[in-house]
Amino acid sequence: MTTLLKNLKDDWSISATIAGFLAVLISYSGPLIIFFQAAQKANISTEMMISWIWGISIGAAVAGIYLSIRYKTPVITAWSAPGTALLVTLFPNISLNEVVAAYITTAIVIFIVGVTGYFDKLLKWIPQGIAAGMMAGILFQFGLGLFVATDSMPLIVFSMLLCYILAKRYSPRYTMLWVLLCGVSLSLFLGKMNPVEMQFNFAIPHFIFPEWTWHSTFNLALPLILVSLTGQFLPGMAIMKLSGYDTPAKPIITASSITSLAVACVGGITIVLAAITAALCMGKDAHELQEKRYIAGVANGIFYILGGLFAGSIVTLFSLLPKELIAALAGLALLGAIGTNVMIAMKDDNQRDAALITFLATVSGMHFLGLSSVFWGICIGVIAQILLNPHAHPNTVMTQSSSEKQIRKT
Repeated sequence: MTTLLKNLKDDWSISATIAGFLAVLISYSGPLIIFFQAAQKANISTEMMISWIWGISIGAAVAGIYLSIRYKTPVITAWSAPGTALLVTLFPNISLNEVVAAYITTAIVIFIVGVTGYFDKLLKWIPQGIAAGMMAGILFQFGLGLFVATDSMPLIVFSMLLCYILAKRYSPRYTMLWVLLCGVSLSLFLGKMNPVEMQFNFAIPHFIFPEWTWHSTFNLALPLILVSLTGQFLPGMAIMKLSGYDTPAKPIITASSITSLAVACVGGITIVLAAITAALCMGKDAHELQEKRYIAGVANGIFYILGGLFAGSIVTLFSLLPKELIAALAGLALLGAIGTNVMIAMKDDNQRDAALITFLATVSGMHFLGLSSVFWGICIGVIAQILLNPHAHPNTVMTQSSSEKQIRKT
């Protein structure tokens, strides 16, 4: 334990801490809104809603901190936002007890997929360019969001953009810290902070007894398994690989599913590997040295713990910030990740067409047969790659030249 604490102290950095904070900030300011929509549809109490937030926050924190320290990789875990969206469509025709049972079923199935190693085998069939095209498509909307935010708050957003450019030139390690301070300061000065009533109280989780039914299994558990594996773990592992981290999926999926099982009975939906917020913690903005970026994963977990302990209060605190500021923060923080993935997607002549198809399918937002554009982007891209390059072996498409590895490090 003493050695662990010493290593954490030696490796700790402000930039990694800021990256972890921004990842939590974006999660609480974006996907959490879906939880409130689901809670309204279910007509649940404020106490139960706080229990939900406690479950997803503590679950994400435990899994992320453990995996980040264990593998010296910035493993960012979160709750399933697409899965939460499913709840909105199912309530009020499904009970909380059925929902918890579906969470437990999902955690068990994902655990089996992870512990058997089948997910790692799946990743070997996905070409590097296809994975990069998918990630570029996922992140693309966040880049656009930066400039869309200028419609309502041009002074704040353009000032943050200018601050980003100047910080990149003169203080690159602390770029996002300067941008965050710039945005918050201007929001305060211009009176753009959202008015909320602050109260700090400890959250109390509430146990919900599970009730298994075929209705919840087919309408929630099975779709939740699909969207978690294809819409969360798949892009999450892709961004890790593209960022130069070779941690296998098996321990990540296994640990996440065990954590999911632990928090299910307090309303915590499936804990999964984050993709979009993970990109914030895996680039040079988090730390110049790749081996020290794992601190961003640890910091992310610590902020999630604070969010869980003060579930109602912390969420209210985050709601102070205008949504345009959050959009600008996300867009600026992900510029590097967008550029890197576009570069990798277009680099290989043999994969360029398939990667472009993957990018366009992913960014389209299509939901054919109820499955996300991320899933279809990968499927269509892989099929296109096989048809365009029928003699390429699936296990060779993930190999990279030294120049590609250099791109990943940047």
